[in-house]
Amino acid sequence: MKFRVKMTLAMLAILSLLFGAGGSLLITGSFRDMLEREKDAALSSYRMAWSALQIVNGLDPYLDTEAISQTMAQLCEQDRAAWTALRLGTEHDVLYDSNAELAAYFQQLTPPEPGLCTVHTMDYQDGAHYLVLSGAAETNGETLYIYTAYNVSSLYTMRQSQQQTYLRVFGIMALLCALVSYTVSHLLTVPLVGLSRATRALASGNFHSRVRVRSEDEIGTVSEDFNAMAARLEEMVTQLHQAMERQERFVSSFAHEMKTPMTSLIGYAGLLRDGTLTPDEQDEAVRYIYSEGKRLENLSRKLLELLVLRRGDLPLAEISPAELICTLGERLKPLYAAKGIQISWKCEEGYCRLEPDLVWSLLLNLADNAQKAMEGGGLLRFDLRMLSNGCRIRVLDTGRGIPPEALAHLTEAFYRVDKARSRAQGGFGLGLALCREIAALHNGSIRFDNRTDGLRGTCVTVELRGGRT
Repeated sequence: MKFRVKMTLAMLAILSLLFGAGGSLLITGSFRDMLEREKDAALSSYRMAWSALQIVNGLDPYLDTEAISQTMAQLCEQDRAAWTALRLGTEHDVLYDSNAELAAYFQQLTPPEPGLCTVHTMDYQDGAHYLVLSGAAETNGETLYIYTAYNVSSLYTMRQSQQQTYLRVFGIMALLCALVSYTVSHLLTVPLVGLSRATRALASGNFHSRVRVRSEDEIGTVSEDFNAMAARLEEMVTQLHQAMERQERFVSSFAHEMKTPMTSLIGYAGLLRDGTLTPDEQDEAVRYIYSEGKRLENLSRKLLELLVLRRGDLPLAEISPAELICTLGERLKPLYAAKGIQISWKCEEGYCRLEPDLVWSLLLNLADNAQKAMEGGGLLRFDLRMLSNGCRIRVLDTGRGIPPEALAHLTEAFYRVDKARSRAQGGFGLGLALCREIAALHNGSIRFDNRTDGLRGTCVTVELRGGRT
């Protein structure tokens, strides 16, 4: 059963309970009030009849039966009583009876005790309703009984008419309530239907699915939370796909890096085993086997370093990054000067928490990449600024720059912008991946940009946020 149907049935149940109980109480209360007024009027007439009888009989009441009969007849003409009877003694001798047919029906009435007046509501055989008063008094040893009946069928007819009217109104109200409840429930559940549809779409793989936020109530909050969850899930799935793509590229690149030297090693080893090479060719083959073996050794070492960095939690020490940069610059200056590269640095003094060997390796890798990009010489500069929780190091060169489409992939393992030149220079494409992991160990980041200060080249920004004391 849908929620809107449940809501409609619930509203109908509430309407039936409240409107039904209220209407019934109202009609019943109105009927009782009118019946009480009829009783009061009947009692007033009853007392007036007794008073008239006492006046007519004077000092010796209830003996002049003819006067009593005449008085009761006159009272009946003035009163609206349907039946009036006056009886005397234990034998109930009839002194006056205005309606013999009703008198025969009301014979079942129990005679009242002297000095009392009782009120009864009785139903006649034709469906009429009567209010009957019975009273008795003793005079000169005789008991006089007076009976009066009033037709109150109009009150019952009015109550029945009110009940019928109430049922018609209740039916209309129930219909209107059902329509309004169903419409309101439909409007309230429209966002939930959209949310359900978006959830199914999300479950089927459509991570772009979103819901429209229509209000600021709880449903609107749920819609906003769903959109936030969907956005986060889409981001995570995108990252997962990118990680899978990187992993595939890693495996492909690793297989390619291993295939070339292994093919050469197997080929030269086969020639050496067959003994078909001249001594000079044998020396060349041995040198090639040795160089390719060293190449594979370097590759395995780089991969091991990358694996250790990803799993390690190295202790940090209070180090001056300015001293590291100055020391590195002094050592590289004569080597790079031979290649036409000038090194300079500008450092702010201060201390922060670093792992000196890893930061040294990071700076050395960045400097090595910069000098490979400046084959005809150029300028290499280190800038250091201290931060509240670490330091920021910028490495700027005047090399050939980086293609925009390659900027996002530089720190991927085995990725090389110019594969032929990198392989000729002995690179594997793992140095910048190591730099990324080193920055991550220091709660930092590394970013590559082409220079925007009017000079050609690359700007590498490294933030190391290991903290300061």
